[in-house]
Order: sequence, then structure tokens, then C-alpha cells
Amino acid sequence: MSGVKIASQDLSGKIALVTGATSGLGLRFARVLAASGAAVAIAGRRVERLDELAKKIASEGGKALPVALDVTDAAGIETAMDKIEAQLGPLDILVNNAGMNVQAMATDVTPEAYDQIMGTNTRGAFFMATSAGRRMIARGAGGRIINIASIGAHSVLPGLAVYCMSKAATAMMTKSLAREWAKHEINVNAICPGYIRTELNSEWFDSAGGQKQIAGFPRKRLGEDSDLDGTLLLLAGDQGRLITGSLFTVDDGQSLKPA
Repeated sequence: MSGVKIASQDLSGKIALVTGATSGLGLRFARVLAASGAAVAIAGRRVERLDELAKKIASEGGKALPVALDVTDAAGIETAMDKIEAQLGPLDILVNNAGMNVQAMATDVTPEAYDQIMGTNTRGAFFMATSAGRRMIARGAGGRIINIASIGAHSVLPGLAVYCMSKAATAMMTKSLAREWAKHEINVNAICPGYIRTELNSEWFDSAGGQKQIAGFPRKRLGEDSDLDGTLLLLAGDQGRLITGSLFTVDDGQSLKPA
């Protein structure tokens, strides 16, 4: 239909950063943003994997900058952000994806494991977001921050108490930062994925116990990393202009409780 202007998901000219880009969802996010035109900084601790991903993105016609980063190092975050700005330009999009988990019943969680989970998933995510937000505010051109939470932010996942706590914190952080930075045209949202097959969980889900878990899902299947593409691009691009402070559950109904 002629004469109708539709906001695009083209990210050409945008600078994006994806943390935790060495595997799983982060790796997919980086490739999708690059394929949509953004120059993407890919950050993580395993530098050799970042180099492999940068080459893959280049072979697909995109541009990627590998950046060594441990999000639990607040000073290291600032160093990484300085490098990204110097080599790519000011950041437009942050995908705050770095995270980890230790599966254990609550009575078996050690102080060290607790600190590791919360240090990465909550503290790291907060200082990653505030570093990006501070720079976006100073630039005055707005921006997009997409936090990766989990259905564990609002649903009990057995054996994952601390992980769920960390993701609930991410959800409230999302809303708080969205309200605080609304006047600066910075949109802050979160994606709450359900169970999605990745290299980290494929062995479990191929086991008898994993198959039993899948059989309990409403649609008796796992999601694929590509199932998050649409939500990611909506929140990263112009079509998400009015969306801020929102939590997007993308779980194929896995968190729905039976009647």
C-alpha cells in the first residue's frame, strides 16, 4: 500500500554491544544485529571465541569488534567502553546478556557460588547498564538497553533459587532505569526467555531427565535461539520507540501454570 510509512528494523549506522557473546544467545544476538546493519562490539572472557565470531560476522558481510571483558570487573567495563567508542563510535544499543548459573538446592549453595551468580547476573549487569546509560546521557542522542533476564524473574525454577533471584533483580533494574532515563530518550527493556536449546544445555535436554522435562512443557518442545530474533530487533530498532520499562516473556508458554 503506497503512502504508508513503516518504521524499519534496519540498524545501519548504529553501534551495538553484546556482552556474553562467546556462545549461546549472545553469539546469536551479535550475528542478528550485524546482519541488520549494526557495527557490533562482541564482548566476553574467551578471546579466542570472540575472534572466531568476528571472522564469522565478517564473512556474512557484517562488522564486529572483539572486546575482552569480565563484567564483574567494574573498572574493566569502563576500559572496554572506551575501546568501543574509540574504534566504532558512541554506543546506541547495549544487549546486556552476560550471565551464569550454578544449579543447586538452596541449602547447598555456597557463599562463593552465591557471590559468583549475583556478581555476574546482578552487579555486572547493573554496572554495564549504568556505564552505557551515562555515556548515552552525555551524548544526548538516546539509546536502547536490552537486558536479558529469564522466566526465572517471575517463575520458580527448581534448583535455581539464586539464579531466579538475580533475574528478578534484573527485571526491577530494567523498570527503574527505564523510569530514570525516560527523559533522555533511553529505552530500557528486558527479554525473559524460557528454555532454549544452546550448547550449554543440549547434553541435559538430550538425556532422559531432560526429555522428561520437555514433555512437561505445554508444547513439549524447546525454543531455538532464532526465536528471540524478532523481540531483539523490535527493542533495538525504531519500531520499539514507545517501548520502555517492559519485560518480554518469550517462552512458548513454558511458565504458564496448568489449571
